Amino acid sequence: MNRQYSVMLVDDEEEVAQAIARKIDWNAIGFLQPSYASNGLEALDIAETEHPDVVMTDIQMPYMDGLELARRLKENLPNTRVIIFSGFDEFEYAKEAIRLQAEEYILKPVDSEELARVFTRIRTSLDKELDERQNIRKLETYYQDSLPIMREGFFTSLIEGRVPEKELEGTIEDLQIDLRGPYYCVCVIHTSINHLPEGMTSRLLVLAVRRLAEERLLTDRRCRYFHYLGNTVLLAELDDPEEMTVLTNECDKFCRLAQSVLNAVVTIGIGQAVSDLREVSSSYIGARNAVSYRVIYGTSKAISITEIAPSETDITVLNEEEELREVFKQVRLEDAGQLKEAVEQYLARLDRFSNVQEYRFFAMELVSEIYRFAKNNRLDLKEVFRDTDDVYTLVQRLEKNDLKQWMCDTCLVMQSMLSEKRLSNTQSFVTKAVEYVNEHYADKDLSVEKICSFLGVSAAYFSTVFRKETGKTFTNFLTDVRMNRAVEMLLNQEGKTYIIAEAVGYSDPNYFSYVFKKQFGVSPSKYKQGNRTG
Repeated sequence: MNRQYSVMLVDDEEEVAQAIARKIDWNAIGFLQPSYASNGLEALDIAETEHPDVVMTDIQMPYMDGLELARRLKENLPNTRVIIFSGFDEFEYAKEAIRLQAEEYILKPVDSEELARVFTRIRTSLDKELDERQNIRKLETYYQDSLPIMREGFFTSLIEGRVPEKELEGTIEDLQIDLRGPYYCVCVIHTSINHLPEGMTSRLLVLAVRRLAEERLLTDRRCRYFHYLGNTVLLAELDDPEEMTVLTNECDKFCRLAQSVLNAVVTIGIGQAVSDLREVSSSYIGARNAVSYRVIYGTSKAISITEIAPSETDITVLNEEEELREVFKQVRLEDAGQLKEAVEQYLARLDRFSNVQEYRFFAMELVSEIYRFAKNNRLDLKEVFRDTDDVYTLVQRLEKNDLKQWMCDTCLVMQSMLSEKRLSNTQSFVTKAVEYVNEHYADKDLSVEKICSFLGVSAAYFSTVFRKETGKTFTNFLTDVRMNRAVEMLLNQEGKTYIIAEAVGYSDPNYFSYVFKKQFGVSPSKYKQGNRTG
């Protein structure tokens, strides 16, 4: 298989980058034609979307130098290889490049033969790393030698709620498992089997994702991994429930890492934090339900049930019938057609009842399950049952077709109520964020992290909801607010450009001018001249 890797050249002198691009036959050594960025900030923005395999950057650039770019790339895209080139033969630069684990520190002018050797070596290293990840034989061996069966069985029983309380402590001791807590959280790592890389089976891809998670996800926390119902399940120990936001952000980063390294579409559902091992099963249910929300919030991200549906964390018992579980799953989502199909499949059993008594018992139990679901989700029971005084008596008197219609109508009502609750929560959430930006746009340190700290949510959830509701990323929205305010000040005040820049949150007036020109096509001074009145 002929692999080709992506390259980005970063230099504020475009002709230098073009000269380097012409020096090498990129296709011959296994690389695509390089892309280009004119400074570190632009490169970082492109890299977050395109995930280049190699970034070759100059050091001296405006807005963000090459060393800072290298540091940010190692933090956000640790698999990206970095080459630093510079016209300065200074020991401190070279030492910092080594500290940042740069592949090479090359002096200008760049020698084409030397550069070709460097990229050939990097390609060999990339090939080896990819082979290690995707080698089917190694993955098969790892599959056979994965976690001990007894521990797997224990964790499975724990999330199913099947470990007797009197046996819990003894079993943990016998299996030599250290579960100190004091808080626990279950995460379900769901790998889509609809997107399989070449040469991979679904089983091996799930295993590869698990292995990557064990190596790179939450390495500073006490975690246990095991397989359950086709997914990898993670049981994490927490010192404080407040760590949930950090956990969610780390899981979100891992989803992007899995996409970059394995070309795997991974969604992580995160349950609520619990303080008792006996409650781990409820955290698992929350995580499992969070994964199902990927049809609303998208894949390749972390979804925390406490953020998207705080009232839905204790939804249903694990041992309910599979068909009824599917009905309640569809109630939580937003597809009325899928919900009707689930109800139809569940009520197909009505044809099997041989007498009226069986039918009536079934109808009463059905009402109880719906009542329990609605109550656990804090739905208005009067609205759910449409002010029926005695719903138990009502359903027992319904004919089969009428019962099907009653259940379908009731489930659609609950689906609509849950959807309205989520919409209300997200609109309130986004409104607060917009108000905060409009009040604090002048803060040069305003960032996603800062506003998430103010709102008390993870960056993953914030970014998804904010973009869904506004149609913009937070960074683009903040830039628009700042630029609009800058235009007002340019047209209505006589302040210097650097004063206006600082007033709208830019400590570097040159970068302010760069962003302004990118937004409006002209510099601030020319914009002011072209829009003078009178």
